[in-house]
Amino acid sequence: MKSQTFYISFPYRNALVSLVLDIAAITFVFFVPALSHLTGLPLYLVEPMRIMVILALLHSHKYNAWALALILPAFSFFVSGHPYPIKMVLITVELILNVAFFQMFRRKLAPFVSMFTAIIGSKVIYYLLKYVVVSAGLLQIEMFATPVYIQLITTLIFSGYAFIILKPAKR
Repeated sequence: MKSQTFYISFPYRNALVSLVLDIAAITFVFFVPALSHLTGLPLYLVEPMRIMVILALLHSHKYNAWALALILPAFSFFVSGHPYPIKMVLITVELILNVAFFQMFRRKLAPFVSMFTAIIGSKVIYYLLKYVVVSAGLLQIEMFATPVYIQLITTLIFSGYAFIILKPAKR
């Protein structure tokens, strides 16, 4: 007699995974300011919104990643007042580009390279747009609030995670 596991027989598994990720993403983004304040650790440096978008990209439906890329910056603004509206738009553009670039590169490049290229590409455009906004005087903020070396480390970690999750099984 063949045994069927919950994983195989559950017909709405993808929807459930997306729902759990969405709830986790919103909860995580909601509590990051409080956790940062309580612990004294600047948790925003690990890019919590990008973490959740990447988890959605790798573990749920692509439309879920698009939705989180659109919703999380606005949600963060409405709950905590941060980021500022203009920066919220810049972060939204960056996350959407991250999703778009990854989906574009995923079929052509290895998982690590796809994620690395997607993150770097979206960051380059984000910083170009941020430069324009800061130069125009619309925002008075540092160009690199998160040190570049931390951004590189998180990019390598996220790309490594994509490699682990998407690497083809050896036969």
